[in-house]
Amino acid sequence: MTRQYDGMMSLSAASNNVMDMVLRGGVADLRPMPRVLIDKGPNRSVYRFVANDRQLAGEPVLLVPPLAVPAFCFDLRRGCSLAEHLVEQGRRPYLVDYGTVRFSDRGLGLEHWIDEVLPRTIRAVSKDAGGAPVHVVAWCLGGILSLLTHADQADLPIASIATIAAPIDMTAIPLVAPIKPLVDVTNGWILTPVYRALGGAPRALVKRVFQLSAMDKVVTKPYAILSHLDDRDFLAQIEAVDRFTDNMIAYPGRTFGQMYHRFFRSNDLSNGEVDFGGRRISLHEVKAPVLVVAGEGDSIAPERAVRRLVDVLDNAAEVRFETAPGGHLGVLAGRRARSTTWAYLDDFLG
Repeated sequence: MTRQYDGMMSLSAASNNVMDMVLRGGVADLRPMPRVLIDKGPNRSVYRFVANDRQLAGEPVLLVPPLAVPAFCFDLRRGCSLAEHLVEQGRRPYLVDYGTVRFSDRGLGLEHWIDEVLPRTIRAVSKDAGGAPVHVVAWCLGGILSLLTHADQADLPIASIATIAAPIDMTAIPLVAPIKPLVDVTNGWILTPVYRALGGAPRALVKRVFQLSAMDKVVTKPYAILSHLDDRDFLAQIEAVDRFTDNMIAYPGRTFGQMYHRFFRSNDLSNGEVDFGGRRISLHEVKAPVLVVAGEGDSIAPERAVRRLVDVLDNAAEVRFETAPGGHLGVLAGRRARSTTWAYLDDFLG
């Protein structure tokens, strides 16, 4: 009798979910967390998240996305939103949004984010929080840029840096390793003319690469949906991830070129240093405490590519390394991130 009742409940849940997906636009709660704009400039809009029912007074936590992805990666959906979690913890979260990258931005290099965008953002957040030092929580390239910014400008009011899925050893990335010998033999000419002609990496290409990193999930997605029609949370996550993937952003041409030649071809970051036209920035100069989190199923930033950070951050006040289940996005905003990555962050920030 219990089994029959469970079956009826499952069928009822599946029917309701299908109705919502077909007639009401979906099952995910995609409402953004309330926020206010506190600072704005070229390639940066800085927001403070707010709680409508209480005053947030915790230490400021700045969420730093990578380039080429929507900033709502930190606010994916209600229930899988790191911003929402931080608000519920009573902290004061902030977010920097780089906006849309246009063809006119093709001359912007990584120095623009290291010299201008992130330093101005960090100072704006600290000022808004009454001069308090800022805890930086960054995903993927956002983590690398945050570390390089701190290494280059030690006077910035940074209390700590947490990086999630930030790879620095490119030889450990499965998507890169098979084609690197060909790139080395051709001295990089395979991609160079393409990104120069296009002014960067277009958003459609960024989207395809992200999908390629989880091709097994793309292929099995129809079956997964059909077999989980009664699981509203599962369906909501797929819906939210689809929206995220559909909103990818282009890379500026010069930035993409630097990443291609300095990070991908030369693998400079693996040794903790990178050269920007004779200007060297070394991760060995990082002094703040650092949390490094790697995704156990991440093919874009596998554990070995991320763990290398522990070796080069040899002068940091503290370095913690953790792994968490999930792919590249899942380790940040997956359903299991609530009890793994976010728990690591809570402990580290505490």
